[in-house]
Amino acid sequence: MEQLVWAAPAILLSAIVIGWAAETAELFVAQGLALAILAWLQTLPEFFVEAVIAWEQKQELMIANLTGSLRLLVGLGWPLIYFSFLLFGKNRGTIKLPKENSLEVFMLLVSVVYFSFIAAKGSLTVVDGALLIGLYAIYLRKLSQFPKKEHDEESELPWVGKKIMTLSSRGMQITMITLLFVLGGIALNFSAPPFLHGLEHLSVYFGISTFVFVQWFAPFVSEFPEKVTAFNWARKPGRASIALMNMAASNIVQWTVMAGMIPIIFSISKKQVTPVLFDTFQTHEIVLTVIQTLLAALYLMDLEVCIYDAAILFVLWMVQFCVPSIRLEMIYVYVFFILVECGVLIKKHKLFYALQTLREINRKS
Repeated sequence: MEQLVWAAPAILLSAIVIGWAAETAELFVAQGLALAILAWLQTLPEFFVEAVIAWEQKQELMIANLTGSLRLLVGLGWPLIYFSFLLFGKNRGTIKLPKENSLEVFMLLVSVVYFSFIAAKGSLTVVDGALLIGLYAIYLRKLSQFPKKEHDEESELPWVGKKIMTLSSRGMQITMITLLFVLGGIALNFSAPPFLHGLEHLSVYFGISTFVFVQWFAPFVSEFPEKVTAFNWARKPGRASIALMNMAASNIVQWTVMAGMIPIIFSISKKQVTPVLFDTFQTHEIVLTVIQTLLAALYLMDLEVCIYDAAILFVLWMVQFCVPSIRLEMIYVYVFFILVECGVLIKKHKLFYALQTLREINRKS
């Protein structure tokens, strides 16, 4: 348990360092692609924790960190972005998303549809992993084909990023950014295993399920800097949609790349191709996470987010967080709100609005 005394702060500090590097690196590529890459880099702490779990062959925990981080992003991250926008923004009411963000909606839907198939068959295989990672590669390629937009101004960078951008040459700037990534990666490499083991010991000490403890505590620590960045964007005029898409991009990379690496690392550790098999409890966790993301994707289908959307996502997440024993009942609650939202979208003639918008963009490109 003493391991957490230094491992948890180390995880947090490494996440902050990687966040500094990622935000600065965003200036070097187009905005849509930059947000996707930023989201992937910001989730490196979760990747390291998940990799340790898979390498140590702890099948009972492989879904814990994944489902916890995904549900935390949607249930807490998305609503807090909206409420930050509501509190600090001059425009009250609705966050309107650019048409290009229809690609994120489409990717969220594709991800949860594929994971519904995974949940139904009760296993996550190396083939699934390769397909999920390939899906993310296609997503990045599509983003790179979108028209370029302006990035964040240098004045909005963290202080470390501002210092880096004052360096005389582009080569020095890239070198310093790379050095930050390397330092953060080294810190994660040394701190992720004791961080995980410390959580396991602490859960036993408090008599709490190790699954539940890893599911909620690990993502909360590792995602903290990412949420700070998004909330900082949300309170600035015209930046709330970027903050929300940063979170959505994080969901996408975790549904695809992070989930995809689990059976690959697990098989390497076992020294043979081995599927990750799910028991009934783990299957329920996956299904609950899938339908939560499905509801969130439906709320984005009209490319708008209102107070009703944010409030429902937050309240439903808070209930399952406070009373984890009712996860099965929460599945039916989410299904009810999914049906309600489908009815609302049908009435507004926008059930497939984001998908139709994406098709129009593809025709023009």
